[in-house]
Amino acid sequence: MKTLFTTLVLSLTSLLVLTADDRPNIILIMVDDMGFSDIGCYGSEIPTPHLDALASRGARFSQFYNTGRCCPTRASLLTGLYSHQAGVGWMTADQGLPGYRGRLTEQCHTIAEVLGRAGYFTAMTGKWHVGYSEQVNPTARGFLRSLNLDQGGVHFSNQTGRMASRKLYFNGKELARDDPRLSPPWYGSNLWTGQGIRFLDEARTANKPFFWYLAHVAPHFPCMAPEATIARYRGKYRAGWDQLARERHARQVESGLVEASWKPESRPAQIPAWKSLGEKAQVRYDDMMAIYAAMIEEIDRNVGKLVAALEKREQLDNTLILFLSDNGGNAEAGIKGRYEGKQPGDSHSNVFIGRCWAHLNNVPFRQYKHYNHEGGIASPLIAHWPNRISPRKDWISTPTHLIDLMATCVDLGAASYPKNRKGRPVPAMAGQSLRPLLTGKGEFARRPLFWEHEGNAAIRVDDEKLVRLGEKGRWELYDLAADRTEQQNLAPQRPGRVKALAAQWEEWARRCQVLPRPKPKTKPRNKPRSTPKPRKATSRVRPGAKWRCPTTTGMQHEFNDSSSWTLRGWRASKCPA
Repeated sequence: MKTLFTTLVLSLTSLLVLTADDRPNIILIMVDDMGFSDIGCYGSEIPTPHLDALASRGARFSQFYNTGRCCPTRASLLTGLYSHQAGVGWMTADQGLPGYRGRLTEQCHTIAEVLGRAGYFTAMTGKWHVGYSEQVNPTARGFLRSLNLDQGGVHFSNQTGRMASRKLYFNGKELARDDPRLSPPWYGSNLWTGQGIRFLDEARTANKPFFWYLAHVAPHFPCMAPEATIARYRGKYRAGWDQLARERHARQVESGLVEASWKPESRPAQIPAWKSLGEKAQVRYDDMMAIYAAMIEEIDRNVGKLVAALEKREQLDNTLILFLSDNGGNAEAGIKGRYEGKQPGDSHSNVFIGRCWAHLNNVPFRQYKHYNHEGGIASPLIAHWPNRISPRKDWISTPTHLIDLMATCVDLGAASYPKNRKGRPVPAMAGQSLRPLLTGKGEFARRPLFWEHEGNAAIRVDDEKLVRLGEKGRWELYDLAADRTEQQNLAPQRPGRVKALAAQWEEWARRCQVLPRPKPKTKPRNKPRSTPKPRKATSRVRPGAKWRCPTTTGMQHEFNDSSSWTLRGWRASKCPA
């Protein structure tokens, strides 16, 4: 009997090990400041053959959401919580309230911590940007290997300018950008991918499944790319944003990504018609977008490099690859954008594509990064996993969100999500596993989704969406089944639904540390001068100050960072938001 019992235990143990070995590798690829329509399979004219191939062999989501801004998105992705629950309701300034500590708090787990305890080899490359300290960095929060920036904005090893002071770390230790181990000179998209592949080889040596969080810094400003890549796109944007937007929308309709009945967002009045621009302006704008397109191409090329590495190592079939963006296209720097340097696009330049091209980035939607209208929060999501995902021609249209990524990893990785951390309770995962949608087996429960950033807010319940611009903005109500581009505000006709959804949003906001929001801090007022001084052309905006920004539909911005911002003549092209 004892021998039989021992044999049974060994058999069960072998079965469990086999199950564990069958768990997929997981790679989360997130890009920075890329719009909804900027890759080929989502309507772009920019060729992205490697991403398109993943999409054609896997699954494409048409209604996947981020938070609308880089730091909150990263916090939500890493923890499976709404970003305020993880302490990152705004950016990385500590505003003194639980939802606004500016860093991952101790009341959350990361995917790396959870999968690491389940036997995964965990690695991260690229942009961190959820606070940086001895307690909050990739090594401290569960990643066995990492090569990362504390923030983003660095693309070249010899980069100069205001982003040059941002620090690079290797396994938690600061590393010079010209360190020989990095084989300088390097371009960021190549660096993050190449080092990650070396981490994968360590995982294979350790005989462990791997989790790799690849957080690209591109195409975030300052926009820069190798000159040879930029040169391929110069002149291709002389067609202008009006014509290119129509072409992108037509491809989206043809592919089934958007409904033909959804009226695309018209060019805002502040954006000039392309044909109204002079030759010099058209050349300038063309070059700006050529630089941006080159960054997208470099990302796609590295996706191809990653896939080839997995194929060579016979790891591709059992690796789930997810590709997404952290927010919508970025309209910061306004109508003119920024185009600075002797050779714009090189490592010493400063290029922002601005609002005109951001409108193209987000076709067919309204608004941009920062905002909770669809243009700010709608993201591509491509999923590729040959062992479990059968190629599908249709789009997965179920509303899904960053909060679902932790639950997906826990499910597929056969991991457990602890209820406590360091003796204190941790909120339950806010999302649910995407497995039923990926495999076509099982049910994916309907649930409401919520957003808040800088007072912008939204709630989606089935096809109803309530959204507002700014803390004092009026609620707008849309039927996304008939009008996902948010053109027909139904709030005046349905005040009862507005009231009910607003109450539901507020209950979530209080439960998830969104409310109360930080109050602006004001300096004690000095004794007024008897004769006021004339206003200077350059003024200072101190933390907590508010001003009405001409860059993006006149929204009021609130600055709570520890630094001051300089605004020259209140021009849209100089908005620091």
